Amino acid sequence: MSNATTNDTLAKARIAVLGYGSQGRAHALNLKDSGLDVVIGLRPGGPTWKKAEADGFAVVEPAEAVKGADLVAVLTPDMVQPTLYTDVIEPNIKPGAALLFAHGFNIHFGQIKPRADIDVILVAPKGPGALVRSEYERGRGVPCIWAVYQDVSGHAEATTKAYADGIGGGRAMLIQTDFKEETETDLFGEQAVLCGGASELVIAGFETLVEAGYQPEIAYYEVMHELKLIVDLFYEGGITRMLEFVSETAQYGDYVSGPRIVDAATKQRMKDVLTDIQDGTFAKNWTAEYKAGLPNYKKFKQADLDHPIEKVGKELRARMPWLQSGKQATPAAEPLKKVG
Repeated sequence: MSNATTNDTLAKARIAVLGYGSQGRAHALNLKDSGLDVVIGLRPGGPTWKKAEADGFAVVEPAEAVKGADLVAVLTPDMVQPTLYTDVIEPNIKPGAALLFAHGFNIHFGQIKPRADIDVILVAPKGPGALVRSEYERGRGVPCIWAVYQDVSGHAEATTKAYADGIGGGRAMLIQTDFKEETETDLFGEQAVLCGGASELVIAGFETLVEAGYQPEIAYYEVMHELKLIVDLFYEGGITRMLEFVSETAQYGDYVSGPRIVDAATKQRMKDVLTDIQDGTFAKNWTAEYKAGLPNYKKFKQADLDHPIEKVGKELRARMPWLQSGKQATPAAEPLKKVG
């Protein structure tokens, strides 16, 4: 499937995609199906080497991929990118080539200081890799935000938009930003709302109900399981659609109790989180944590995995065959017993 919206900017370019995870695979396949020349750069013997070959790509070591490339897309995890740049990209990328990121973290916070003779650009699809791929295959696309950090060639913007077109973003919407805005808003969204805020809200709600004597199973359904129903409505049509589909009782509870949970003090703490992101405190702490071998990260993660809501949830989800993605649900050994 070729993408007719892709302009001539990358028609004769060689694109090296470094990394073949969720985003890397989606970008590479979409670019290839758009008629562009793509090579994959991976560590020999890595788990994704054979997968990329099976998908029809030429796969070489990262340094070799970079040497001949007109555009190098860095789609590896944030914390491995600085070493990858220093050891592989910087010595091998040719002058005038473009270095592309899907997240501005390392450029914005100075973990990577790019050579002065290359373009530095960003294309970030606003969706997971699986969606980027599936929407492309349907003839559609996922909106992308894009930015130019360094324009040496004089056509960095055209290159950026051509890449976004190549992965399907031009079929949906392209929004211009800069590395600062993309990085800081992305980190804030993850920490304050999407991951940190949402998970802590769910856990606090679960604990409140269980500590009040309600069954953990009932608490799980009320504060975790049903959250998807509301988030799906947000996703489809914002707060307006959510209000259309919940009862008047739920709406009234929203109006009078929501502001009691997320109040001015909560918003101030959100501002504190944003300040830590803006002034580099979070980046400094996260980089130090990674270099130290992730001791706190591992402790925090294990605490989440060990929380009672996870044990209850695992048992309940095993009885929901529609969540098993084609796998047979785990049979119940015995009926769930009422707690208390």
